[in-house]
Amino acid sequence: MRVCLMVEGQEGVSWDDWLALAGACERHGFEALFRSDHYLSVQGRPERDALDAWATIAALAARTERLRLGTLVSPATFRHPSVLAKLVVTADHVSGGRVELGLGSGWSAPEHQAFGFPLPPPAERMDLLAEQLEVVHGIWAGRRLDHQGARYRLAGVKARPRPVQRPHPPLLVGGEGGPRSLALAARWADEYNTIRASVEDCRVRHERLRAAFAAVGRDPADARLSLMTTCIVGADRAEVAERARQAAERVGEADLDAYVAKVDRQGVIGMVDQALARLAELEAAGVGRVMLRHLVHDDLDMVALLGREVVPAAARLSPAGW
Repeated sequence: MRVCLMVEGQEGVSWDDWLALAGACERHGFEALFRSDHYLSVQGRPERDALDAWATIAALAARTERLRLGTLVSPATFRHPSVLAKLVVTADHVSGGRVELGLGSGWSAPEHQAFGFPLPPPAERMDLLAEQLEVVHGIWAGRRLDHQGARYRLAGVKARPRPVQRPHPPLLVGGEGGPRSLALAARWADEYNTIRASVEDCRVRHERLRAAFAAVGRDPADARLSLMTTCIVGADRAEVAERARQAAERVGEADLDAYVAKVDRQGVIGMVDQALARLAELEAAGVGRVMLRHLVHDDLDMVALLGREVVPAAARLSPAGW
């Protein structure tokens, strides 16, 4: 099981926080640090700062040596696909080939309204996502691209430079197991990243992803499923309880017991042995990589604990093909 850290960047994460998080991830053996791509708090806390995702990734790329960096996920509603493709390639060059693009349809109505981004109905957003995936792929390929789609027109573009990573940076499609997102992942993605999923949900989504791969002629064995999920881990019960209390406070959950129960259903919570047991269950369900959502982003002690105790033990769980 490949273990990454994920941070909700729109919830008051400063540049100094990002430097500290990236440094901790590199010191403690994490493969990658992912961040959300939002311009406004999704917890209803407008006073919280939110740095731009791709500007942050490019800046961190220049300040790190080994750590991979990416988004979970960039909304198709935020940027023209030519701009997005160029941003990712630029960060890929700055990092020496260490970035990944997670792309999804977009969802948060308040930030779209506040910043002036159109938020069409869900079906139209999926159409937008499909066209963005096609355009980004085409630009990264380095061939002359003429694209005449429903929303975008590109005439004879041959983008330079090419990405450092070949054939291109890893591309993740985000979704909750619906047929359209699975089909788009089968057509375009290197990995399908899902959220809000129990172990059984992951098992079902993995089988559906395999079927979607088969339907477009791709080998189902190449159907990679990852999970972004909340993580609360402590060295003992008291530490777990305190970290759960802090996480609930960060997300505005007043009922601590209900919050802990929810994380237990769909996340990773407990002491190290309990966390590893859950990761083993997820691996058996087809999950090859987890992006552990660290809500209390200034708690670097939990990052160190995960790196010391969870990351190396989980690495022995990696399924074939990862």
